[in-house]
Amino acid sequence: MTEETPGFDEQQPDVPSGATSDDAEPKAASEEGAAPAGDTGQDVALVAQLDQARTALGERTGDLQRLQAEFQNYRRRVERDRIAVKEIAIANLLTELLPVLDDIGRAREHGELVGGFKSVAESLESTAAKMGLQQFGKEGEPFDPTIHEALMHSYAPDVTETTCVAILQPGYRIGERTIRPARVAVAEPQPGAQTVKADESADADDKESGGPDEG
Repeated sequence: MTEETPGFDEQQPDVPSGATSDDAEPKAASEEGAAPAGDTGQDVALVAQLDQARTALGERTGDLQRLQAEFQNYRRRVERDRIAVKEIAIANLLTELLPVLDDIGRAREHGELVGGFKSVAESLESTAAKMGLQQFGKEGEPFDPTIHEALMHSYAPDVTETTCVAILQPGYRIGERTIRPARVAVAEPQPGAQTVKADESADADDKESGGPDEG
């Protein structure tokens, strides 16, 4: 009686007739490598979601850029308004001080600006200048109605245009803004003076050329 070897009778995988085990391995590998039909649909869905995310990102980026531009414009407007309010406040303050500055000017003209009063007056003028106050108006300059106010009028033979011949009150400005025009006395050329000068000039030309031609 012979002893049977354990496991000898275990079943082996069936192999079709005429086929070897080597032929079965490529077939199994090809079946494993074949992508399921559902993967393609998932890829399309992912691409669509990615496009939607990119579109949303572009819209949000545009919104953010618009908000930034609006904020910058707001800051510029606030800064302009702040500067304008400051200039108006300074102009109002200095306008109230103009009569005091006029008194100081008259006291200086009469030699009364002496002692402690002189020191205080000069300090006030210096402070006003630091705040941007500028004085203007000089005798002999052409009359400009945008910065001069004529309080007196006369004729003079030695002027060729309307001229400021006396400064009754100086004008003041802050930057390009006039807060008080210069109050002046003006003189205009004598009526007919230009005609007389033109005739004299013509006579002088005739004399230089030997006189008018004789007929």
